[in-house]
Amino acid sequence: MKDEAAYETVCNGFEALCFAALDSDVALITGVPGYPVTSLMELFLKTNDPTYSASWLTNEKVALEVALGVSVSGRRALVLVKHVGMNLLSDPLITSVTHTIGAGLVIIAGDDPGAKGSQNEQDSRWYGRIAEVAVFDPSSPEAAYRTLRRAYELSEESRVPVILRVTAGLEKSKGKIRRLPVSSAPHPEFDRSIWKLRMTEKHQHFHSKVYPMLEEEVETTDFNEIRKEGELIKGAERIGVISSGFASALVEDIVKKSGKHQGISHLVLNLVNPLPMKKIGAFLKDNQKVLVIEESEPFIEEQIRIAGNVCGKKTGHLPYGEITPEDIEFAFEHIEEEKVSRLADSGFIESRKKGRAAICEDCPYLPLYYFLRITDIRVAGDMGCSVRSAPEPLAAVDISFALGSAISVACGFEKKGIAVIGDFALAHSGILGLLNAANEGCEVLVLVLQNEVAAMTGGQKVPDLRKVVEAIVPDVSFFDMDNEVKKQSSGSELSDLIKEKLAFPGISVIFIKGMCRKY
Repeated sequence: MKDEAAYETVCNGFEALCFAALDSDVALITGVPGYPVTSLMELFLKTNDPTYSASWLTNEKVALEVALGVSVSGRRALVLVKHVGMNLLSDPLITSVTHTIGAGLVIIAGDDPGAKGSQNEQDSRWYGRIAEVAVFDPSSPEAAYRTLRRAYELSEESRVPVILRVTAGLEKSKGKIRRLPVSSAPHPEFDRSIWKLRMTEKHQHFHSKVYPMLEEEVETTDFNEIRKEGELIKGAERIGVISSGFASALVEDIVKKSGKHQGISHLVLNLVNPLPMKKIGAFLKDNQKVLVIEESEPFIEEQIRIAGNVCGKKTGHLPYGEITPEDIEFAFEHIEEEKVSRLADSGFIESRKKGRAAICEDCPYLPLYYFLRITDIRVAGDMGCSVRSAPEPLAAVDISFALGSAISVACGFEKKGIAVIGDFALAHSGILGLLNAANEGCEVLVLVLQNEVAAMTGGQKVPDLRKVVEAIVPDVSFFDMDNEVKKQSSGSELSDLIKEKLAFPGISVIFIKGMCRKY
């Protein structure tokens, strides 16, 4: 909205982030599909704005590296990844901090409390501590818009990337935001003078000049504010709440609607790394009991619990992972107790259980999974659709650790095993495992499920790596699962081919083509 006056609009949290990126003069958006950030990238892909380009890339490390190239050339960049994608991009991220960058670069990390579409509930805020970068954790659409705008300014002031953590709860929240015009100030390019310093000198320079700037920012910003609800009842204990992210919105809603928690002080943190220790220290002194409410891990609680009057996940008042209004009410009701045994209760654990996604009934690969179930050979799966074949009743895949890991894991089996990997996972990072397997002469049969889309993340197109694989592995076969379905075959031709290749020494690859019925 260049050369326009500020105006207000109502939107959800992800729409607010989209507006903030556009108003921050972002030139390139890169990302890797995955819950919950897929829907955010789709907003950029649908927006008809010639001032930026947006695209899905093969993996998170590549996405950040491309963005770094954009940054050093003086253009702002945005990277969208889900929480587990932070693991892959952490290498260039951590190095970029002391190497320095150019124009503003922000990584939006989509966390998944409750593991609704992920293999774990890891907390991206910890990467702020590891990489020593600022981490924003917005609580509302307004906070999302303002924090992303500030993130680009802070990135350029500090010459390092900034992380902004989001969850699906933020996407669903609705609120009013005030859009501001795009700044006309030029964005910086990479400053080569950093090369005058040795590696250790760069780190010392960072801690003497840059990190103190971040510590000052968290203490003075209005993103971290204390809100009070009503008057404290005479003689009542002073109760405080510290929260971050979407959990802050849940707390505000409960306190305002219930009327049971009058006089509570609420420290809302939208900028959580570094933590504002001075502000938190004063807050802890002002309140006799402090409840820390945050989703996924006890990131804040771990750093301040030494104060002694702090309760949260570590004390059993709140569960790990997703936080619900009922969880918050329970914590308030038991705040006088130092320890709560609720988390160890089998009934509570059972209540957290959610329905498990299964393989689609019309999946073309069902005959393959039925065959794998009855084999006595260990099968390594991947974080694509094949992971859904691991539980009963299929029980086809034995283990599944990470996206792209199947081939390397199978190479570690005592006897020749099977790796089941999707074509998206192969392009993401599995191709490196295949290269290693071929180079080391591993005993493994690789089954590539080629449906040409990232089926679990929205049907994004996948590169065809058949020629690349043929250049790496001498023994490559191709099988059309759709033809088997048309012939109403029992899958015996495929099972015979698999048995044949298992008897073959070394590494073999079978591309099994089958169109996903969803796309």
